[in-house]
Amino acid sequence: MKSMDTFSKIIAGTMTWGAWGKNYTTSEMSNLIEDSLELGISTFDHADIYGGYTTEADFGEAFNQSNVDRSKVQFITKCGIQYPSEQRPLEVKHYDYSAEHIIWSTEKSLQNLKTDYIDVLLLHRPSPLMDPKEIAKAFDHLKSQGKVKSFGVSNFTASQMSLLSSENLIEWNQIECSLTQSNSMFDDTLNYMSINQIGAMAWSPLGSYFKEDNNQNKRIKPLLSKMCSTYNASEDQILLAWLLHHPANIHPIVGTTQKERLKDAVDALSIKLKIQDWFLLLEASWGHKVP
Repeated sequence: MKSMDTFSKIIAGTMTWGAWGKNYTTSEMSNLIEDSLELGISTFDHADIYGGYTTEADFGEAFNQSNVDRSKVQFITKCGIQYPSEQRPLEVKHYDYSAEHIIWSTEKSLQNLKTDYIDVLLLHRPSPLMDPKEIAKAFDHLKSQGKVKSFGVSNFTASQMSLLSSENLIEWNQIECSLTQSNSMFDDTLNYMSINQIGAMAWSPLGSYFKEDNNQNKRIKPLLSKMCSTYNASEDQILLAWLLHHPANIHPIVGTTQKERLKDAVDALSIKLKIQDWFLLLEASWGHKVP
């Protein structure tokens, strides 16, 4: 497995930097790249689909304008989702993991990001039609050309990773994981990853806490408020600390576009939750004690 030390523990997610969110100008995006690196965040998470297939190119222009050396940062991107959009007037949303499409998509991402290589290429979501041998053709080609350093998946279960691993070296899995969505901790996904030395990245690491007003979050709130006082931390920092406590060495992907909140995420790395506090939060999330 690729050394975890190569990637920053906190990963900057770019999904809302462009058309699907802030719609930052090239200069604003360039500043955010430099701000991230200044804070110790050197890894940037992309997907070809972000911004309706436009954000990679926007980021590439911004990175080109920045003062950041390519060797100091890591680019993650994903492929496989074919999404009907202005850029791709398709008949239906679907997944394409033919060797031809994976190679074409990667070449497109390289062009858009203005780079010679991708640090990690992920298959964005599992497809019922994926063929491990077909995928291996693409991975082997891209690896031999030096265009991709390592490969992985996103949103794959243990059995789906096992299927793909029959022909491919899978080094990462990017999953949804948080206090409010902790299934991967109990359905063997993270267990499989740890056993097979597959690195863990977590998208939406704050879960639904700041997005939804539901009973789960109402149970969590008073406890979280108390812990903010105990640990002298903000709510988002406690939520990240809860995720970081897991032994799978999870790398949270934070989607914020604000420098202050990026700093908060980095500062959360120093918070060490007591084991009983970890389980108190889990109990609040579930609404009942652990079995």
